[in-house]
Amino acid sequence: MPEQADDNHHRYGGKPDDERRLAPAMLTGLKGRCPACGKGKLFYKYLKTVDHCENCGTEIHHHRADDLPAYLVILVLGHFMVGGYMTGAELFDVPDWVHLAVWVPLTALTAFALIQPMKGVVIGLQWALKMHGFDGKGREEAVDYSER
Repeated sequence: MPEQADDNHHRYGGKPDDERRLAPAMLTGLKGRCPACGKGKLFYKYLKTVDHCENCGTEIHHHRADDLPAYLVILVLGHFMVGGYMTGAELFDVPDWVHLAVWVPLTALTAFALIQPMKGVVIGLQWALKMHGFDGKGREEAVDYSER
């Protein structure tokens, strides 16, 4: 059984009121909502995030989701689609063009459906772990590693 954290040692190094729970933040991002309050919208366009939450004011513009959501969609979707294709090829004796006609559009549509929720998950992860500006420190307090 894990020990309770005392007042001097807390998850992510802050006071207890600064702690951010990882799973709820990622689930809230999955739903396209602000990871801080769970109420404001995370996206104003398909993959464009809002600058700040309309409900709580949390700044979101500095997230660095980059290519990770696309990689995660490929990882997850690839396993299901390749497995589905291989199972279908064994079970049904149809020409290859039928498989192409089924699996290519299904893969593309599913990828488009998953990319926004996956980006929300990544932003929720970054918020919970206080990464890339979500720690509340200004840019002037950020460490500049380019001069090392």
